[in-house]
Amino acid sequence: MAAGHVLLGFFCTAFIGWCGLPGSSIIRNEKGARAVISAAQAEIGVQEVGQNAGKRVREYLAYTNVRVPAPYCASFVSWCFWHAGYAAPRTAWSPALFAKGRVRVAPLPGMVMGIYFPALKRIGHVGLVERVQGDFVVCIEGNTSVDGGREGIGVFRRLRHKRTICKYADWL
Repeated sequence: MAAGHVLLGFFCTAFIGWCGLPGSSIIRNEKGARAVISAAQAEIGVQEVGQNAGKRVREYLAYTNVRVPAPYCASFVSWCFWHAGYAAPRTAWSPALFAKGRVRVAPLPGMVMGIYFPALKRIGHVGLVERVQGDFVVCIEGNTSVDGGREGIGVFRRLRHKRTICKYADWL
C-alpha cells in the first residue's frame, strides 16, 4: 500500500510539473525568458511611420501574416518570441495569447500580460512582462505610447499597476 502511495505521488508530481498549475512556476525556462525580454528591449524606441505602419511595424505584422496598417501589439509579442527562438505564439489577435493552459495568476519575467477593455468586451492590448516591482509590472509593449494607450506610436517600456492587468500567460 505504501509503495502505491509513493508511486501515485510520483505520477502526480510528474503530471503537475509537465502541465503546470495556474500561477505556478514549477518548471521555468529562465534562459528563454531572458531571450524574449532581450528581443523586446532591443525594440524599445521603434516608432511608427504613419499610423500602424513603418518598416519595423511591417515586420511585426508580417510575422503574423497581417498587412499594414493594423494594430500590432500581439504581433509584436509573437515576433519577440520568434526572435528568441520560439515558434509560438504566432498571432495578431490579443485574446488568443491567453489560451486556457497558458494562463497564470502571478506575473513573471517573459510572460505575456493582457489588459481588458470593457468597450471591446475582451483583452484589447498585450505586452511582455520585463520585471515585477512590488505592486507594479514593468512591461515592454508594441503599439502603445508614453501615456499607455492601446493605439500608440511605437514600442515603449510601461509601468503598470497589477490591478490594471487582467491576465498573464506563460509561453515558455
